[in-house]
Amino acid sequence: MPQHQSAEKRARQNERRRLRNQQDRSRMKTAIKKVRNQENKEEAAVQLQKTISILDRMAGKGIIHKNKAANLKSRLTRFVSRM
Repeated sequence: MPQHQSAEKRARQNERRRLRNQQDRSRMKTAIKKVRNQENKEEAAVQLQKTISILDRMAGKGIIHKNKAANLKSRLTRFVSRM
């Protein structure tokens, strides 16, 4: 248990941030799956742009590393272009 008021506040903040990051990671994974499950190349390209935007936001917030975002974007772009 936290012994100081500031430690209690920090614990509350950490829990809120953990839950928010968890939601964001789930949203990111779902977006990636939507791109991978597309049958039509045009629909996949539209979904790819949305996914790239989500990945950039996650990297900007520090939820994922910027290189991981770049690798995912590269792989998804190659996947769509090869359809």
